[in-house]
Amino acid sequence: MSQQLLIEYPLKPPAASANPLARGADGVLRYGNLTPALTELLDLQVHAFSQREAVVEIGGPRLTYRELWHSASRVAGGLQEHGIGYGDRVAIQLPAGARWVQAFLGALLSGAVPVLVPDGLPPAAAQRVIDDSCADFVLGDDLPDGAAFIDDGAALSDLALLCYTSGTAHPRGVELTNENLLSAIRSVVGALDLPTDGLRNLVLLPLAHASGCVDQVLPTFAVGGTVVLVPDTARLAETVAAERIDMVSATPRIFARLLPAWARQPEKLRGGGVSRVCNAGHRAERAAAAPTDVADALREMFPAARQWSVWGATETSGIGLAVDAETADPRSVLGFPFGGTELALYGPRAGSGHGELLCRGPNVTRRYWRDPNATAARFTGTWFHTGDQVTIDPDGLVRRG
Repeated sequence: MSQQLLIEYPLKPPAASANPLARGADGVLRYGNLTPALTELLDLQVHAFSQREAVVEIGGPRLTYRELWHSASRVAGGLQEHGIGYGDRVAIQLPAGARWVQAFLGALLSGAVPVLVPDGLPPAAAQRVIDDSCADFVLGDDLPDGAAFIDDGAALSDLALLCYTSGTAHPRGVELTNENLLSAIRSVVGALDLPTDGLRNLVLLPLAHASGCVDQVLPTFAVGGTVVLVPDTARLAETVAAERIDMVSATPRIFARLLPAWARQPEKLRGGGVSRVCNAGHRAERAAAAPTDVADALREMFPAARQWSVWGATETSGIGLAVDAETADPRSVLGFPFGGTELALYGPRAGSGHGELLCRGPNVTRRYWRDPNATAARFTGTWFHTGDQVTIDPDGLVRRG
């Protein structure tokens, strides 16, 4: 057997930054000024932007931050009346929409750990996720309602979200702590330079995946922006102009499916002011569509927008690498590490710059839920084995193969 090498590509923490990073005792870079819990961060934004729209469902509810927080706290109160509290697991089994957001926040505010059940799973598969998570309660069509309640006793190291991997025959539960989520939010806000002047983000990513929930919904809330959701895809083009959309977020697969219809309605798309396009996906997503064709088509649709290509996995809170699509070919490039993410190569050719991509950082999970064997197989110390074969340039740019 060939000798396996582990070659690290560590980052040096910036000497001075608005988002200071410092190495912990385990060698992982960590943010030094995070709020103690996700709920506390969101509570601060609710008070700062109470009258702004927080979530808009086209054809459904439109909720300000104050309205969303109040309705979610009533869901939390209803959960409490059902005996749900700190550390219990609450499965979210709803289609994407304002009620999904209310249910998710309600579970958080109750002190419970939300379990994201991917929308569209066959009933048997969805039940396997619920059973595996040992869910204590399932939030479905009828949300519980009680006296407003907020549990604020969480800490950075506490489990905050249970998110299941996709694209495999046996999805694994990924434990994400408050630190993982808050670090991912801070990293996305910084990497994509999200503004605080009322960003309106058309989120087409699945809300029950890390890429949708952790990397788009929560960072948008963190800057006081508006999450716009469109259950009826036939209304997407008109929504861009009508809702004054600034940012569009999806996967290559979703964009590829929508582009033919959008091409027939260019006047509606160009009537908007989209300035950011986030094309987010993992290896399976990128293989499903020709990334360059998608990037070119999006550039034609939104000529004034800056395009970002973001790579990540559920185990990395959905983030890890990013690249400006104007300067790199997405067919061959995954991106640069950001937000404290560090890289390593593993394998017999690691010394020459080629091997399996490993990563670690404040956003990376520490283990799988109730699966010590998988944890042992996919982690070397604090390093997560992504399974992707890559090369890393001297400047840190990660390329496919």
